[in-house]
Amino acid sequence: MPVAIHTGRRLAAPRRSYLRQAQGVSRARGFTLIELMITVAVIAILAAIAVPSYFQYTLRSNRSAAESVMQEIASAQERYLVDARQFAGNLSTLGYTVPNTVDPNYQIATVATAASASGGTPPGYTVTAKPIGTQVRDTACATLTLNGDGSKKASTGATNCWK
Repeated sequence: MPVAIHTGRRLAAPRRSYLRQAQGVSRARGFTLIELMITVAVIAILAAIAVPSYFQYTLRSNRSAAESVMQEIASAQERYLVDARQFAGNLSTLGYTVPNTVDPNYQIATVATAASASGGTPPGYTVTAKPIGTQVRDTACATLTLNGDGSKKASTGATNCWK
């Protein structure tokens, strides 16, 4: 037991709690509830920014892959025209299979258009990519179209869909 010398002033009682003294435990270490809640809030803010950005990135990436496949189909149509003197009416006639990377996100089709009887419109083709599955969230561009004359468009009228 500590000994105190009395100098005329009143001595304060020691500030150790009875429970800590009985357990022999010093100050507990760890995180407070406020610190944990601030950490959770920071993570939630970062996730609120990152997740939509990631979804937009995947939509653009899938669209770019579909555009690439559409360009390949256009090239295959031109080769088919040289051999058969007409455009293929569908992908199976063309002998083209849509890659597995694009197939779950877009339904791709091609249609041949006949020349007009008056000769004013030459024969041609149209390649379309209709979004399916999770790609339907791509409301900025939706269905993509590539015509035989090289014109490209999106069903929404957006001009920045084709890269």
